[in-house]
This record gives sequence, C-alpha cells and structure tokens, in this order.
Amino acid sequence: MKKNYTIMDEADPKVMITTKKNYSIMGQFKKELPMHVMLIPAVILTLIYAYGPMFGIVMAFQDFQPYLGFLKSPWVGWENFEYIFNLPDFGQVFYNTLFIASSKVVLGLFVPLILALLLNEVRKVLFSRVIQTSVFLPYFLSWAVLGGVIFELFSLNGPVNALLELFGIDPIMFMGSNGWFRAIIIGSDVWKGMGYNMIIFLAAIVGINPSLYEAAEVDGASRFKQMWHITLPGMLPIIILLATLSIGGILNAGFDQILILYNPTVYEGADVIDTFVYRLGLFDQQYAPAAAVGLFKSVISLGLVGLSYYLAYKFTDYRIF
Repeated sequence: MKKNYTIMDEADPKVMITTKKNYSIMGQFKKELPMHVMLIPAVILTLIYAYGPMFGIVMAFQDFQPYLGFLKSPWVGWENFEYIFNLPDFGQVFYNTLFIASSKVVLGLFVPLILALLLNEVRKVLFSRVIQTSVFLPYFLSWAVLGGVIFELFSLNGPVNALLELFGIDPIMFMGSNGWFRAIIIGSDVWKGMGYNMIIFLAAIVGINPSLYEAAEVDGASRFKQMWHITLPGMLPIIILLATLSIGGILNAGFDQILILYNPTVYEGADVIDTFVYRLGLFDQQYAPAAAVGLFKSVISLGLVGLSYYLAYKFTDYRIF
C-alpha cells in the first residue's frame, strides 16, 4: 500500500511537494516485532494476577460456601447487595470514605502547591535543596514505619500531649477519638505525600519561560504579582491534570494506613470501604457480602477513572489516551 506525503522543497520553502512512499502493515509489524515479544511476559503476568482473580466477582451474586467453591455455590442474584445496603454501618462507612478521601485529594494538592510556590521564591540554593529533601523523605517510608512514629507522637505519654501539658491542657486520647483520628489520618497522609507532588509542581515552574518574569519585572510587577499572574497560570495545566486524575481514586481512602492505625474505638469515624470489606470477609467470614461491597466500589471507581481521564483530555494539552 502506498501513502501520500507532503514535504517542503529545500530550494524554495514556499513550494510543497507531494510524494508517495510505500507503506506496509506487515513491514511495520516486523519492524516492531521485538518490542511486542518483550511485552509477552508482562501480558501473561497481567492476565494471571490481574484478570484471573476477577473470576471471583461471581461471589457477589452467590451464597458462597468455601467447601462448594465458585462453581457449586448457590446463586442468589442481588440479595447480597440488598443485604449490604441495609446494613446500619454501610452509610457511615461510605460517608467516611468520601470525606477522608476527598480531604486527602484537596489538601494533597493545595499544600504541595503552596510549598512549591514558596520554595520557588527562595534564592538560597542550599537551603532550598535541604527543604526539598526533608519534605520528600517521608514519601519513601512505608506506613508500617510511619504508623509506629505516629503512635508514639500521639500516645497519652507522647511528645504532643507533653507539649499540651506545658500549656495546662489535659492529655488527649488522639488515637481513640473519632474526630482527632480523622484529622491525624488526613494530616499524616498529606505530610507523607506532599514531597512528591511538590517536586512535580517545581518541575512545572521550571518549564515557564523566564522572559515572562523579566518582562514583568521591567513593568514593575512585584514578586507576588509575578507569582499570581505568571507562575500560577503557567502551572495551571499540571494542577488541572493532577486534580482530574485524583478523581479516579476518590474512593481509595488509604487502606494500609487506616488498617495500621485504627482500632475498634474509632470504627465509627475511620472505617472506610476497604477496611469494612476486610473485616466483613476475614473476621465475620461473610465472603459474598464482602465481595458485593468490593464490586460496588470497583464499579463506581471505574466510572470515576473514566471521568477523570476524559476531563484530563478535555481541559489540558496532555493526551492520556
């Protein structure tokens, strides 16, 4: 098959020449064959470990009995979904998930943005690098490590309560109070991840044309006005992209973090969908209702991911797909 190509004449740039070039699908495939072969192991692993377990979705529509398995357990249709929607705790769990996750998304973008703008104004390179490293360090630590640190900080005999006692305030059981526990969950997640987003925002600032700042300085613009009228508009595509992509994970409130930190006294304010499924399936051994809750979350998350990619494609110059 041949395809037409329009090129520019080197002798006269105003003259456009139309040429024909042989285009073979098989030739293109043979050229890319080594790259396709390299993908085969990853595709096989994905099929086994990502798509294979999806067969377990049938549990959500069965009265699943482990000794009968997927194939012989009786089919009950939508009864598991009716059961979980009528549970007295499900509404509170769903609210907790939305509240904690949305708070993490908003603060997880706003706090790093402020830090990036402030660091961009620092002219001491060494000081700026020290701050970047210090803020970025918690991102590399697991919640198993940070969970122990948080327990020690907010225990009854910890440094936070010791500081409060200096001001005459009675010790507070932070890890046993629903209100305080939510704040600790959200704040610690923002603290752990803000270094990563801050680096992304700083990279976006570096990509802004320096001549814009020079022109604004000649016109007498202050540093604040330069930040407001040049830096923020220049960062807007990245801000929109990160914000829209965060929509897809709005129901992921942080399973590993909450599982490590919470306890029965804060179930009312901290129990989210993932931890609810964990307790329902593992401790209560209600496997089918747990699968129904997980499927409910997955369907909503799938729609939100599709919406986030559509918004990212529509409102930014980045082409996700």
